[in-house]
Amino acid sequence: MSEAENATPPAPKSKVVAGLLAIFLGGFGIHKFYLGYTTPGLILLGAFVLGSALSCVGIGILTLSIQSILVLVEGIIYLTKSDEEFNRLYVENKKPWF
Repeated sequence: MSEAENATPPAPKSKVVAGLLAIFLGGFGIHKFYLGYTTPGLILLGAFVLGSALSCVGIGILTLSIQSILVLVEGIIYLTKSDEEFNRLYVENKKPWF
């Protein structure tokens, strides 16, 4: 038997949990970690830390504002997908962004 035949499909993730994590804790990248996307999660976390550190300068506030809008939109996209489409796109096909 080949390795592909023995591989189990990824466990389904809840679109509601992913969407709410994106909306409320998206700046930390928690929703990305929940879906198994370590690199995008670290990018969001790094952008949050960098934006917070630079918030005394205008660029930090701009960074945090843009990030907030992006994760809010991403959370809304997660919540508006059907369960099947969400699992197909974000769990099985591993689509990390939008």
